[in-house]
Parts: sequence; C-alpha cells; structure tokens
Amino acid sequence: MQKAEFIEILKQLNIPLNEGIQNDKDVHTYPRIVFWDYTWEDVPASDNIYITNCTYQVSYFAREPRSKELIALKHLLNKKGIKLFIQHEYIEREKYFHSFFSVDLVEDI
Repeated sequence: MQKAEFIEILKQLNIPLNEGIQNDKDVHTYPRIVFWDYTWEDVPASDNIYITNCTYQVSYFAREPRSKELIALKHLLNKKGIKLFIQHEYIEREKYFHSFFSVDLVEDI
C-alpha cells in the first residue's frame, strides 16, 4: 500500500492524527493516532533502487478497549488486504489504552 492511501484511510476515522510526534494540542484527546516510520528497506530492480518499503508503527490511544474507531480501522485495512497484529497495553497512570501495530508501506524515497 502506498503511504498516501494509508493516510486517507486513517483520515476516514475523523480523529486527531499526527505523523512523527504527538501534537501538543491533542495530547489529552481520545481517541487519537500517532504514526512514524522506523525502518526503510530498499527494493532493488535491475541493480537500481526502485522503491522503498517503510515500516511504520501506528499508535492508537483511547479511553476504552476495543473502541469503535480502532475496530473500524482494523476492518478498513483488512479490506485492503492488510492483516494486522495489534498489541494493547493499559497506561494506568493516565487511564488510557494504547494499541499499536506495524504496517509496511511503499514509498519513493
């Protein structure tokens, strides 16, 4: 999946969304998503770099487990053929759930 298509899917949830770092104005807004890339893998074609596979972490923050937006995101990505391995943790001090997964996107870097 191309990065632009992935971002359009995230925007369909109509919740705060930020790439890279948490936006200060949304730090206590739930639900929200923050995502960033953490690996780049060149994909060669005929000894030239053709594309780059980028692996992103997607962090989803919500006040309740299994929120409707997280389930909607899972379904939207499943429809595009992306199978997810979603992990969850409860942040007791702040009283929220952090769900996170990785996704591989194709980019021209």
